[in-house]
Amino acid sequence: MTLKERVTFLIDYFSEHAPDAATELNYADAYQLLVAVILSAQCTDNRVNLTTPAFFLKFPGPEALSKASFEEVYPLVKSISYPNNKTRHLMGMASLLVEKFNGKVPMTVNELLMLPGVGRKTANVITSVIDKQPNMAVDTHVFRVSKRLGLTTRARTPEAAEKQLVSMIPAPLVHKAHHWLILHGRYICKARKPLCDKCGLKSICKFVIKKAKVEK
Repeated sequence: MTLKERVTFLIDYFSEHAPDAATELNYADAYQLLVAVILSAQCTDNRVNLTTPAFFLKFPGPEALSKASFEEVYPLVKSISYPNNKTRHLMGMASLLVEKFNGKVPMTVNELLMLPGVGRKTANVITSVIDKQPNMAVDTHVFRVSKRLGLTTRARTPEAAEKQLVSMIPAPLVHKAHHWLILHGRYICKARKPLCDKCGLKSICKFVIKKAKVEK
């Protein structure tokens, strides 16, 4: 099976079985999504969703957050991994949004990268989820799944995987393909114990094919 055929199979499969795939983070606008994604680094979406309601009640927008002290922010995120750093990132992000972007979340990757706590993955999430731009956020799940499927076998970094995935997936579907891959990695193609028997992609999966050859 060629790479093109493998990509076509993946798109057809997920278009049928996960047509409405979306982020599992709860948010109401770009600011809330940005806060949630910053908090989600090395933390589960479920934990973030338990934390953000009280945070957004206290800081409904960047203006309020930009005026907050560390002592006001920290207690609201202390249950999240790396709360000290994330508290400082959130405060810095809000201050820069107010100072440079009139309190609005910018919608270009380069502008988002100016914000504290925002790396390329986060910038890609914001622009793809909010604006449906053809940007691919590659986290550990996307990196693992795309490699196992044989889509990015030569990619040694998330950035390399991102370029390969964006080049092979039709632009209008890139923003959705991110969710297809991340959710598949979260619930089916797990790191330690992938549920291959429940996977609808096993017929095109190089990981499964290689495993079968080894077990013969």
